[in-house]
Amino acid sequence: MKECEVQFNHVFEQWADQYDKTVFEKKDEYAEVFQGYEQILRTVVEELNLPAGSRVLEIGVGTGNLTAHLLEKEWDVYGVDPSPDMRRIAARKLPHFTVADGHFLSIPEEIGKVDGIVSTYAFHHLTDAQKARAIQELADRLTEKGMIVFADTAYADEEARDAIHERVRSQGALTLLNDLQTEYYPLLSTVKEAFEDVGLRFSARQLNRYVWLMIGKK
Repeated sequence: MKECEVQFNHVFEQWADQYDKTVFEKKDEYAEVFQGYEQILRTVVEELNLPAGSRVLEIGVGTGNLTAHLLEKEWDVYGVDPSPDMRRIAARKLPHFTVADGHFLSIPEEIGKVDGIVSTYAFHHLTDAQKARAIQELADRLTEKGMIVFADTAYADEEARDAIHERVRSQGALTLLNDLQTEYYPLLSTVKEAFEDVGLRFSARQLNRYVWLMIGKK
């Protein structure tokens, strides 16, 4: 799938220079989306619980915030991101780490098999059909006991989705509402089906009002 078929760069080109300010200062409409941001990153890393020397792939490195935590471990870390602007910022923050051009449906072949695949705040850019295809391709990249750990906005069910949309509307957070209505934030059942269809055991737990930890294990 060509990069232009996946809706990444149109968002990141507008947001790259403001991303860290948004996630760390949490003063605008997205404050609740990024509530507990640092703990969410740490939770993703802790959930991997892999031995030293394990190979870990991060998809959607962005400005390198999760990457910094991954690099503190004794793992071989690989990162991909489709946005030149995000890669530029990550390179400035992590000068000894190289982020390759790529995304969920375009992982450089030379990375090969990995023990863990992680991503935060990015999986929702794929349509449901693309999510299913991505999980299938990523599962094929996992080693025998590999696992996938994502953290992103998702909905427990349709009722929860509608309630969140109504709450955001009542707050007058129209930018966030437009985001929630136009991006592809999934129902947990959709993600569960995509994982289980490729033989991964799925589990999920909520990390803040919006973000869920979504795990698939062989």
